[in-house]
Amino acid sequence: MKKIFFLSLGLMCWTLSFGADRAHTLKVYNWADYIDQTNVLEKFPQWYKEQTGEDVNVIYQTFDINESMLTEIEMGHEDYDVICPSEYIIERMLRQGLLLPINKDFGETPDYTTNVAPFAIDKFQQMAPQGSDIRVSDYTVGYMWGTTGWLYNPAFVNDEDMDSWGAILDPKFIGRIFMKDAFRDVYSALVLYAYREEIARGEVSRDELVAQVTTERIKRVEEVLLAAKDNIAGWEVDFGKEEMTKGKTWMNLSWSGDAQWAIDEAAEVGLELRYRVPREGSNVWFDGWCIPKYAKNTKAASYFINFLCMPENAILNMEEIGYVSVIASPEVMEWADDDEIEQTADLTYFFGPDAKAIHANQVLYPDRSIIERCALMHDSGAETKEMLDMWSRVKGDNLSSTMVIIIVLVVLAVVVIAVIQTINSRKQQKMQRKRRK
Repeated sequence: MKKIFFLSLGLMCWTLSFGADRAHTLKVYNWADYIDQTNVLEKFPQWYKEQTGEDVNVIYQTFDINESMLTEIEMGHEDYDVICPSEYIIERMLRQGLLLPINKDFGETPDYTTNVAPFAIDKFQQMAPQGSDIRVSDYTVGYMWGTTGWLYNPAFVNDEDMDSWGAILDPKFIGRIFMKDAFRDVYSALVLYAYREEIARGEVSRDELVAQVTTERIKRVEEVLLAAKDNIAGWEVDFGKEEMTKGKTWMNLSWSGDAQWAIDEAAEVGLELRYRVPREGSNVWFDGWCIPKYAKNTKAASYFINFLCMPENAILNMEEIGYVSVIASPEVMEWADDDEIEQTADLTYFFGPDAKAIHANQVLYPDRSIIERCALMHDSGAETKEMLDMWSRVKGDNLSSTMVIIIVLVVLAVVVIAVIQTINSRKQQKMQRKRRK
């Protein structure tokens, strides 16, 4: 069920009872737990009033998956004013003409969208429909970003093992791996492993492998996943990181933000977890703010996007949700530079030439050497059905020997209980008949 938060400076009851004044209402559609509601979201109406002299009431709703959000707009023509989809959905919406341009003429208000890292802008431009001259930054502004890698427990797993996606096939990890139930994320990572030799020979690039989905590439990834079926304990979207914090599993294909959350949570109970992007490479993902086609308040939507690009708001959101903002201002670089971290990272790709040796958390801010082997995840386009068919076969055929044994034992237990209950019932019936006699 969607969580619905109505945030306003007043007239809340009127809004709920009689409907919103759309000329002074901003409808925001975002992921759950993906913004600082108190220190950022609730302060937007006041800031907007100061910048424009106009009132605005914010209706804030959340979604669970990209596809449900897209369906509401594509099929239901929902009039959300600003949304926060992932890169492959932005790519699809651009191709289908479902986004409106962001008006960055804010009058006397500074254009804070210029704080977005050029690195992120370049990656976003890769979402442009093939053959078009669309400037993607006109239609979307980045929000958060990260990588995909192994979250693991070093008490059971060596760092060297986690340096490759090939760990998924190692027999010593039978029943110890949780995988994301997200076919694009898994495909985008494992296709780099499946074609590691071709990459090493220079026959194909990582960007090409991830961007151009083909039948042969889908087949190669499927072969890897099927070969790993005994090692995969389950498929998850959100609970894998919690299982890791409890020490119940050894490895989890994880998004970097979730990995950092798990590392912090585990540390509070004395458990060490680590995160690593394998040497074959991985995907770098982005979420961005957009104005959908049926928006009614594009002015407030543009100002809201600008508001979120203010360095202080970017920092507040990062501290609240644990993910990394695309904002690369000096204030954010200073925030990321932590003297308590001994290891330094080359973050010049993100912050510029002054970030050659930053004491940064490399789960959140990976070194240049890691980013250079990561590719942007794309929409699978016409091959989506084939990808889904592959995913269905992999998960349907993913009953490992351990899981089969567990299922058999459960079935036997149910049968035994049923037999015992039947025997007891018959004994009771005999006793009742004796009493009647």
